Amino acid sequence: MEHTRPRRRRRRGAGTGSATAPSSPQPQQTAPERASAPHDITPIEFAALPIHATLRHALEERGFERTTPIQSAVIPFALAGEDVIGCAQTGTGKTAAFVLPILHRLLASDAADGTTAPRGYTRVLILAPTRELAVQIDDEIQGFAYYTGLSSAAIYGGVHMSPQDIALRAGVDIVVATPGRLLDHMRGDAPKFDRIEAFVLDEADRMMDMGFWPDVRRIASALPKTNLQTMLFSATMPEEIMKFAHELAAHAHYVQVGSTGSPAKTITHVAHIVPSAEKVDYLTKFLKKEAHGPILVFARTKIGADRLARRLAQSGIKAAALHADRTQEDRTKAIEGFKSGKYRVVVATDVAARGLDVDGITWVVNFEVPTSLDTYVHRVGRTGRAEATGNALTLVAPEERRALGAIERAFGLELQ
Repeated sequence: MEHTRPRRRRRRGAGTGSATAPSSPQPQQTAPERASAPHDITPIEFAALPIHATLRHALEERGFERTTPIQSAVIPFALAGEDVIGCAQTGTGKTAAFVLPILHRLLASDAADGTTAPRGYTRVLILAPTRELAVQIDDEIQGFAYYTGLSSAAIYGGVHMSPQDIALRAGVDIVVATPGRLLDHMRGDAPKFDRIEAFVLDEADRMMDMGFWPDVRRIASALPKTNLQTMLFSATMPEEIMKFAHELAAHAHYVQVGSTGSPAKTITHVAHIVPSAEKVDYLTKFLKKEAHGPILVFARTKIGADRLARRLAQSGIKAAALHADRTQEDRTKAIEGFKSGKYRVVVATDVAARGLDVDGITWVVNFEVPTSLDTYVHRVGRTGRAEATGNALTLVAPEERRALGAIERAFGLELQ
């Protein structure tokens, strides 16, 4: 898979604070499935893709060999400059499906103009719901574009705006941003987005759940109305998102790979009935005796995540909390510690875990039953990624059994 690569310096910023998605007493159903445009999901050798040679070199160096189904389906449309709405399960490689065609487009444009000098204006805008996902996307861009002269900046909240403002005024080629922080800059009149060529919304369903939809609409209204390639990606596709996608790109190709809003088939799902007062002790024993490898635990609230991480640490389990109230420095330390093995367990809220991309997560644990079907899909999608196997455990208090039943019925699961 991915190998260690050299890093080059870049401008990096910050993103929006997080909002907590409203909870509901019973999981809600997602929108009906729509007909997908004809596409081919057969794996393609990256070396055979009609993309710039520097991109193929970076892919080879990083150990990328063949495309995933969503990449096979989307990349031909994206390379042709077509608008795309992509729907696929979490962890299937959606980021590369839009990043590679965008980088190729910029390189091809530079070659046609006979220049490699910085343009001085931003050509691509990518929106993501959280700072973690914005950083992850920017990291992917940096890795694929390592042997090019293209520049990018991640714009997200929780850090000073000045370095971001400098990057935006300099006109980096690609801006990856969370909606709220980007609007903060736009109110200050710093960004120049009148020459944007490509606009991407990643994890659009989470942006809607987190209350960012009005911000997204305001940002979209400030972009060029012509000659703009638009791509929208999501693990689920509620009707409101489909309507907005139609407003942005009425003739976009809708590409659905796998079942809409369903967990990956590589994940084993388990549920245990445990009274609320006994869940911490049960989880502690489970982590010590049964679970191995990196483990991601989801808690419903930020206070609950802190409390659970402390209790696990007091029991001798190396654990860290990850939520929106922690400083950016603390969040980065938690994520890097999780990746390096310093922390065996991370206890996170849904918002904070968006974009958390850690190889080899063996278990996802729901400390409480998720309050929506989409939340369950996104949570368990942190394991079983890229066709690897994974496990999902849900701890169910007696009063949560009804919500569990809704998840079982929706996905055809028989939780053990």
